[in-house]
Amino acid sequence: MRRYPARSPLAGYLLRRLGISVLLLIGVTIVTFLLTNLVPGDPVSAALGEGAASNPATRQAFIEEHGLDQPLVAQYFIYMGNLLHGDLGTSIVTGRPVAADLASAVPATLEIAVCAIILSFAVSLVLGTLAAYRRGLVSDQVIRLVSLIGLSVPSFWLALVSFYVFFLQLHVAPGSGRISPTISPPPTVTGMYTVDYLIDGDPVGFFDALAHLALPVLVLSLVTIGLLTRFIRTSVLEVLSSDYVRAARSKGLSGRRVVFDYVLRGAALPTLTVTGIAFGALLSGTVLVESVFAWPGLGTYAYNAAANLDLSAIMGVGLVVGVIYVVINLIVDLLYGVLDPRVRLA
Repeated sequence: MRRYPARSPLAGYLLRRLGISVLLLIGVTIVTFLLTNLVPGDPVSAALGEGAASNPATRQAFIEEHGLDQPLVAQYFIYMGNLLHGDLGTSIVTGRPVAADLASAVPATLEIAVCAIILSFAVSLVLGTLAAYRRGLVSDQVIRLVSLIGLSVPSFWLALVSFYVFFLQLHVAPGSGRISPTISPPPTVTGMYTVDYLIDGDPVGFFDALAHLALPVLVLSLVTIGLLTRFIRTSVLEVLSSDYVRAARSKGLSGRRVVFDYVLRGAALPTLTVTGIAFGALLSGTVLVESVFAWPGLGTYAYNAAANLDLSAIMGVGLVVGVIYVVINLIVDLLYGVLDPRVRLA
């Protein structure tokens, strides 16, 4: 009798999570399609303009070309067929394919979001752990107050204040945009200017792009630090009261070893969850911050699409945001399975 090698729990867990993610992606396309079709307004007039849409022949030709005379289910399958071929439609604002617009907008937002989440996590890990170890002391109260302020201050207000102070008054930060007008964009590799300048070996362009990146990243980081610091403090406090940490201390282990080998590892799983959610929020919720700094990212593109009833662009943005959240949740789930063997058997 032929025997097949047993599948490891980790491999089974990965396959289950991948299967769930595929189903979620299909759900994202359905929700995006339905919500976009429920948007009030006339998509034909929005696409053709009032003058062309008033011509019955032109209007009917547009409807037949885009399958708008078909039942909603048939329209969805047409949409999915185009989507599988990379066709997200054409933007009525830019006149370009939506896929091409998103290919330049998403890396711009990804650049500030990645930098912001790395900075936020590093600072929050230190502040949250320090606050937990000094629970009830002055340093704990100060850190909690600062994190509360970070959660309470609107990001757009913080962006306006920082732009006014650092650019208009102190002149220590560059103006809006991704690079100075005198600097040429780098050859596109990743779409993130700082990375592409490094690949191209252009230090002048790199430092110019980094300077333009500083204020948006600072604003987004200050808001995110408030959330992560409070959560990490709570997670570390919960781990500090656990039996295995008390046992490690009773063995005479050094404080540093207890922190890194026991406390931070124990608090890693819940911290991963909230960090993934925060990262997704940064990627999809930077509309106002991008508008203040004239950053040509996903938020600015979504705002222009909504303001002009650009349905193809709206559907493209909604799909990208949904995919971002699904991918981030998948990565978090996979890290869970790697870090905690108990999760693989669930």
